[in-house]
Amino acid sequence: MFSLQPARSLLAVGRSITSIFHNGASNPSRQPVLARFRHQLAPRRVTFIKRHKGIIPIPIGGSVKGTTLAYGEWGLRIKGPGVRLTAKQLTTAEEVIKRKIKVVKGAKVYLRVFPDIPVCIKGNETRMGKGKGTFEFWATRVPTGRVIFEIGGAPIREELARDALRQAGAKLPTIMEFIDKTTPPRLGNLLITPDVPAADLAVQALP
Repeated sequence: MFSLQPARSLLAVGRSITSIFHNGASNPSRQPVLARFRHQLAPRRVTFIKRHKGIIPIPIGGSVKGTTLAYGEWGLRIKGPGVRLTAKQLTTAEEVIKRKIKVVKGAKVYLRVFPDIPVCIKGNETRMGKGKGTFEFWATRVPTGRVIFEIGGAPIREELARDALRQAGAKLPTIMEFIDKTTPPRLGNLLITPDVPAADLAVQALP
């Protein structure tokens, strides 16, 4: 028969291996850092791994930043209430768009939001206290009117762009709308249209 090593020795070996894997050194006193792969939507560095839940921001200050296109020709914007989008939802929607527009050479997808908020969850039927729950996934809070995706980089037909963004919007848990460069900015549920001078209105009223 063989004998197992004590639990403390096995734990020490595991800590040293973890330290080598994460830090590249054999110093077990250093804290392991979070590893992020290139295909994952996650911040490169995190100061605090646990944060408060927070609330969805409400655009009541009058700013329309991030509600119009900045890089592409077509875009997908939130029309319904603000929502918290997870990294998995954004990745799934982005893959749908890339799959649809890959027939166009040089087409690109621009992600206008980034999941940098850690979400911690405690198990069901858990007693109160005992600290905050463990880290589960990354997310971002986006308000109404924020542009989520843009596509461009090459001339893309409107029919193809609408189909790609429609399928991507079906993967997100809110109501989305298709926009282009002529779409006015949005402040919550209100579209900000440019004021027409009185002289132009008089010219338009002439027979």
